[in-house]
Amino acid sequence: MTEKVVIIGSGPAGLTAAIYTARADLRPLMIEGMARGGQLMLTTDVENYPGFPDGIMGPELMESFRKQAERFDTRIMTSDVTKVDFSSRPFKIWVDEDGYLADSVIISTGASARWLGLESETKLRGHGVSACATCDGFFFRGKEIAVVGGGDSAAEEALFLTKFASKVYLIHRRDELRASKIMANRVLEHDKIEVLWDTVVEEVLGDTLVTGLRLRNKVTDDVSELAVEGLFLAIGHDPNTKVFQGQIEMDDKGYIITGDNTMTSVPGVFAAGDVTDHVYRQAITAAGMGCQAAIDAERWLDEQEV
Repeated sequence: MTEKVVIIGSGPAGLTAAIYTARADLRPLMIEGMARGGQLMLTTDVENYPGFPDGIMGPELMESFRKQAERFDTRIMTSDVTKVDFSSRPFKIWVDEDGYLADSVIISTGASARWLGLESETKLRGHGVSACATCDGFFFRGKEIAVVGGGDSAAEEALFLTKFASKVYLIHRRDELRASKIMANRVLEHDKIEVLWDTVVEEVLGDTLVTGLRLRNKVTDDVSELAVEGLFLAIGHDPNTKVFQGQIEMDDKGYIITGDNTMTSVPGVFAAGDVTDHVYRQAITAAGMGCQAAIDAERWLDEQEV
């Protein structure tokens, strides 16, 4: 059996694509991945998604997306795609030894934030530890917080957080910022930002909420504690595109390149959400792109008379 559309990955982009393709009577098969729901499954309060004036928990929002997709008969598999072949149609997709055929594919596997790899960081993720200043900065109004990183993303996050925090510490493992000169100067000249050079985070302190950080200076090897109520990681994201390497065109960071709206370099294969977007990375933009990909896929299939 050849599926009309297979959606690889879930999250706001994939589940929105599922809702739209299902309502278009394309009976989508979603292979959502073992990390179902995407980055919002790691988020506590979501206050910037329209329609929820009192906010909503990230996992609760994703469960609502999922139920809506299933309501329109989306078939969902909680498995990881292990191999694809987009060289000819129908496209071939494997989950371990099981193969699937598809007339069109929507990729919505997202991107994963890079973390420090600390046990304490994992424990407090969503409870003071975040990788999205735009999502969570509002919760730290009037508080002292820290940002880890030294590139443009870290500089942008630190500057953005000064709108809310009373003090922002930028923790960087080197003795100069990798950010562009204009961004670095803005950071260094900002009266709310203090840069801690040659410094790494060794432990996030706190039982149920972040209360501070244990730091180590790489030059002097001195260990100290810094009292903060929030820690933001800005050390980059990795798009979840490894399984698609060699099949579709990507940029040098592994993000999928789209040309004609959401179409990838392979006609009939579309991409939506953070897997192709390294600028906005918001639930609302991902959902919008999922809608676009679904409509693009439906129209493309009509043109092929599938």
